[in-house]
Amino acid sequence: MAKAPAAVKAQPPVPNRERPDEPQLYEASTEELLEFYKQMLMIRRFEEKAGQLYGLGFIGGFCHLYIGQEAVAVGLQSALDGEKDSVITGYRDHGHMLAYGIDPKVIMAELTGRGAGISRGKGGSMHMFSTEKKFYGGHGIVGAQVSLGTGLAFAHKYNEDGGVAVAYFGDGAANQGQVYESFNMAELWKLPIIYVIENNQYAMGTSVNRSSAEDQLYKRGESFRIPGIQVDGMDVLACRGAAEEALAWVRAGKGPIILEMKTYRYRGHSMSDPAKYRSRDEVQAVRDKSDPIDHVKKLLDAQGVKEDALKAIEQEIRKIVNEAADFAEQTPEPDASELYTDVLVETY
Repeated sequence: MAKAPAAVKAQPPVPNRERPDEPQLYEASTEELLEFYKQMLMIRRFEEKAGQLYGLGFIGGFCHLYIGQEAVAVGLQSALDGEKDSVITGYRDHGHMLAYGIDPKVIMAELTGRGAGISRGKGGSMHMFSTEKKFYGGHGIVGAQVSLGTGLAFAHKYNEDGGVAVAYFGDGAANQGQVYESFNMAELWKLPIIYVIENNQYAMGTSVNRSSAEDQLYKRGESFRIPGIQVDGMDVLACRGAAEEALAWVRAGKGPIILEMKTYRYRGHSMSDPAKYRSRDEVQAVRDKSDPIDHVKKLLDAQGVKEDALKAIEQEIRKIVNEAADFAEQTPEPDASELYTDVLVETY
């Protein structure tokens, strides 16, 4: 008679893994607050102008605006080292580029398909790159940037350059399978990467509560032992504070970390989205209560910055954006010969 298997011994519980500290609001000086205000206002006015140009037919194809989410890119990227840290995102990418100091003219020219655009007019809204600024796109395939960002983190570790990769993706992309393959690899190899989930609540048009069995997205890395932090993505100081904590974790060699940024987009998923899945009252309520730019204006007012100073900043930024739009409308389209450049023809 076959011998009964021995009883499986209970394993001792796995000790709690070290967790990052709870991030604190960043204590910004008046000068830093003014800089945050300028950058967020630049993104807001740039995106509003892009929407106008789209309506006039100067921008074709898909165009996804970042209006409402400005605090995320500005708060996080203000903490990065632009000389060595890399950034990659999806197709809602204009704001991230502006937050990394890329010239509004070459971004707007790319939107209008002009030869002076940052991708020579051949990438458009969703495919922009600046290897000089360590910005690696702009990707139209949902979730693809997560795997590519993990590759950037591998390169940072392999080259021992001290850099950290920041990979942005949305609540919709958070359900992609390649995201979890990337999580597993990043934790196994302790790669220096911050996964940023920009949870703007609706993905392409379905509420996160209806589309995700686990809608607390900062917990998505738990089965891979990747810690997560949920952050008020409408508060630039909360975003910057979370960035400081995440960078300290990653730079200490502890592997990846997830930041879920609870944010909100005011416009539709793209310019062609009427956003009928939510009410105008809901959008207006968020604007009235949580607008990231208004929040910083109140902080500046409390620190004695006068309305006249903010109006001067507004005028300066409108001038920069209008000049970018004029440049994008007037500069020529790529020469037909550009069809044959930047094409991979060799076999590897």
